[in-house]
Amino acid sequence: MLRVLQLTGLALVDLANARWMGIPTVPSVAGSDQLRLNDLRSIIVDSQYSGSVNEKGQTLIPPTLKEFAQTFSDDLTRIGVNTSVDVGDSTSNAIFLTLGDPSRYRDAAGRTTSEGYTLSVSKSGINVTGASPLGVFWGTRTILQQAIASNGSIPYGQVVDSPGWATRGMMLDAGRHYYPPGFLTEMCAYMSFFKQNTFHLHLSDNLYNNVAIYGRERSLELYARFRLWSDSPDVAGLNKYKNESYTKEQFDDIQSSCAARGVTIVPEIEAPGHALVFVQWKPELGLTDDLSLLNISNPATIPTMQSVWSTFLPWFQTKTVHIGADEYTGEVNDYNVFVNAMADHIRSVSGKDTRIWGTFPPKYNVAGYDNIYQNVSVQHWEFFEDNPLYEYIKHNYSVLNSDDTFYVVNKWSGSYPQALNITRTFDGNPASGSHWYPYVFDTHNSSNNPSPDEALVLGAIAPLWNDYGANASVYSEAFYAWKEGIPALADKQWGGNLTSTEFESLFANLLPHVPGQNLERGIRSNTPTILEYAFNASSTGPGLQNRTSSLISDYSGNNYDGTTDCTASNTSSALLVTGRCSLVSPLGSKGRDYTLTLTLSISSLANPTNATLISGTDSALLLTPNITFVAGGEYFRLNSSLPLGKKAKLAIIGRGNRTFAQLDETEEEEFLTRMGINGERFQWTGMAFEAPLRKIGGKEAGWTGELYGIKLVNSA
Repeated sequence: MLRVLQLTGLALVDLANARWMGIPTVPSVAGSDQLRLNDLRSIIVDSQYSGSVNEKGQTLIPPTLKEFAQTFSDDLTRIGVNTSVDVGDSTSNAIFLTLGDPSRYRDAAGRTTSEGYTLSVSKSGINVTGASPLGVFWGTRTILQQAIASNGSIPYGQVVDSPGWATRGMMLDAGRHYYPPGFLTEMCAYMSFFKQNTFHLHLSDNLYNNVAIYGRERSLELYARFRLWSDSPDVAGLNKYKNESYTKEQFDDIQSSCAARGVTIVPEIEAPGHALVFVQWKPELGLTDDLSLLNISNPATIPTMQSVWSTFLPWFQTKTVHIGADEYTGEVNDYNVFVNAMADHIRSVSGKDTRIWGTFPPKYNVAGYDNIYQNVSVQHWEFFEDNPLYEYIKHNYSVLNSDDTFYVVNKWSGSYPQALNITRTFDGNPASGSHWYPYVFDTHNSSNNPSPDEALVLGAIAPLWNDYGANASVYSEAFYAWKEGIPALADKQWGGNLTSTEFESLFANLLPHVPGQNLERGIRSNTPTILEYAFNASSTGPGLQNRTSSLISDYSGNNYDGTTDCTASNTSSALLVTGRCSLVSPLGSKGRDYTLTLTLSISSLANPTNATLISGTDSALLLTPNITFVAGGEYFRLNSSLPLGKKAKLAIIGRGNRTFAQLDETEEEEFLTRMGINGERFQWTGMAFEAPLRKIGGKEAGWTGELYGIKLVNSA
């Protein structure tokens, strides 16, 4: 059939295939006219349902319809559409949000889904009817995407849309690399825009315990972390790193912020494999030949892990929790006893369901062999561990698709990529030679895949692992590994049918406008120069031209004026940084592709090992003992240092996923990290630091000197 694409603004309406071009694609019956959102002044929440919530999803803290409406209104403001949120019954000249018959919306297996919605657009306004408030919220994502792509307009027409699979999302290894709460909530916002609904957080793990090399003492000192912090005596001593952990208040905020955008946090506490952190806490619980594995036959092991779960189950606002149970090489039947005991405990204490990684498939007609319960869902990840169709689904186990086709290992790997392979989402179905979908476990052999309507396929989650620890990457590198992968997967997890060519152009249009996040650390600028402070006769500020003001003018034209309580140098056009004053800008960090230049003279160092030149929200730049970046609590040092008592120009250059320093226009030097590869060797690789922009000087800075100027440009 001839394919006809009608251009409406920047958006494409695919008339031949009856769909709107979004991520995911949206089935539609489209008209020829458009409605401008700025012609609508209000979002009206149906008074019958304003307090309704979705009880069918995984979250235990679902937002009300009115709360979702407020989030929608805030997002519209971001794209220049100002609306109020009202409760009422009128539908004219407004965006009307209401609920309808849930039986109208079906998933790939033909079951009703609470995430479906109907969207109707006409000259009188927009009506969004959802199977639940969450369904309505996904409808508002469609409105946002169409408005972004069409310069604030949306085509006339009707959409009836629902996801093919209930679980759609990503997994982040926060056990071997800490991520701050703000990063996690921004990731939820990013995922939500593309209608993903699940963020799986792997909260405990350790670096690979290479028993062929490490002795007992070294194993007990190996990097291993548990990321939840509780003052409960039941877990006293388990977590020794509070500043790299989430308190209950922080975890509550993460879960509620994500739920506000339709994303449920699924927590994972890993055992009996990858369990070195528990053995470091209680060494008697480890297997003697590999301390990263729990000795399940020890009568204290299961009660200890049950106590850990009892401490943290009240924290988790989800109907399903993950106990890990991955890559255990001990006794198989002991493993199955452990899984079942934990599932029983979790169910009895909290009523929650349990999920595990696919490890030991069930066996039948084997005397004395205890299979894991069929109500424990299995997260398949590799065919050498299990065949999800023949060993689980055909025996009535529910399976979540995390096949390593879409694995990412940050920052280096001998087998997996460092960015999600989006090509496979468009050609990863061996049966049809076309799109991958969550029911496709094997991208090479279609006989290993169930039918598209298999009800025991829960959906798909793509993991990112930090196998080489905390110094391998900065926080944002996880985002860049996923930046294109999340929307590409989201299209297929929902059931969309974008081609790779369509995806490329559509994603480029949508990316700058994803609400609720600034993961790229972009800064608005009217010129190539983002920020410039120059301390000369025309500058304003105390000790410069205007001694009564703390203002430091931004010469870039962007009005990012700073403030200072420092005074001018008596001998030059410079700001005198004394150790008792500081210069503060309104900016926090600048993401990739920048040049930050500081011209200064260092007079003295009060702290010869840890003096901070400039700090930001994501990193800090140190002067001593050499030029050093600090990010995520890790130090990355160069061989160069700034001279004392001499005017110098230091340029920090962020060039893609690499960062360089240049002193007085000499040869650039790259910031590198040295990763230990399983105790066998080291691997050097570049780092992608955000430019720190918030503060220079202060009591904690540890230096005095003169600052002549700062300049940040939007290129490297």
